[in-house]
Amino acid sequence: MTTKIEWCEETWNPITGCSPVSEGCEHCYARRMAQRLKGRYGYPEDDPFRVTFHPDRLEQPLKWKKPRMIFVCSMGDLFHPDVDWLTIDNVLNTCWRATRHTFLVLTKRIEAAWYYFRSPIFLTPDHWRREFLDRGNIWLGVTAENQQRADERIPILLQIPAAKHFVSIEPMLGPVQIRGNYHLGEQTIGSWPQGLDWVILGGESGPGARPMHPDWARSVRDQCQAAGVPFFFKQWGEWKPYSKRLGGGIFIKPDGTKTCQGEYWDGQAAAMNRLGKKAAGRLLDGREWNERPETE
Repeated sequence: MTTKIEWCEETWNPITGCSPVSEGCEHCYARRMAQRLKGRYGYPEDDPFRVTFHPDRLEQPLKWKKPRMIFVCSMGDLFHPDVDWLTIDNVLNTCWRATRHTFLVLTKRIEAAWYYFRSPIFLTPDHWRREFLDRGNIWLGVTAENQQRADERIPILLQIPAAKHFVSIEPMLGPVQIRGNYHLGEQTIGSWPQGLDWVILGGESGPGARPMHPDWARSVRDQCQAAGVPFFFKQWGEWKPYSKRLGGGIFIKPDGTKTCQGEYWDGQAAAMNRLGKKAAGRLLDGREWNERPETE
């Protein structure tokens, strides 16, 4: 379905539902949306965020004639333990057939993806999955909301062959160093890109949203610029930096410590004001960052 997610053009949800796995899941937008849709559109009345396969949606991309960038399972996780491998096969087979589209598979469970893609059947030369990886229309990514999750997930991601590797640092809950820890844009394993090809970053929105220090976002942008890797700034989220704290605002230090006191700690604390996602906008240092890798 048509989406407001800035970094894609379409969402496709043959699987919906998920369960918390790390800090970024605390205020999950998909869980909130599923609650609003319970009893409708295939979301179970009793447990709307239960992992659910929707076979009627399986071939939707084959019907879309215009090429699109499609976020796969925006309302769930393709590699959730409640999704069996046959179902994953069916979803990816659609990607393999719909070559005019670019499919963006984003997961927090990259270990499960590694086991799936490295399974013996996958390595069998005559199996369709091997041909699938030769197509340039599947991009594989991980969510890394802080340094711990980046350190855990990105190295595993880079072991899995894919047309493009990307990371979504959203919601950004702390500073993240990627340039010194992971290759950005380098290709060192045969014809497969080993390094990250794209970085998406955004603050948290919705009830309970946690603020993002502006220097965290600037640091990742600068790392990407130095490495020549496309950088996409999705949003500030609920909180936006201002020159001073307004009523209801806070100060946040680079280590994430928050306070309502008026001290600036040598100028490193940022005044953050809760304006809402729309008002906070997408400008980082006065401009939008909409960079994307080239599609093949």
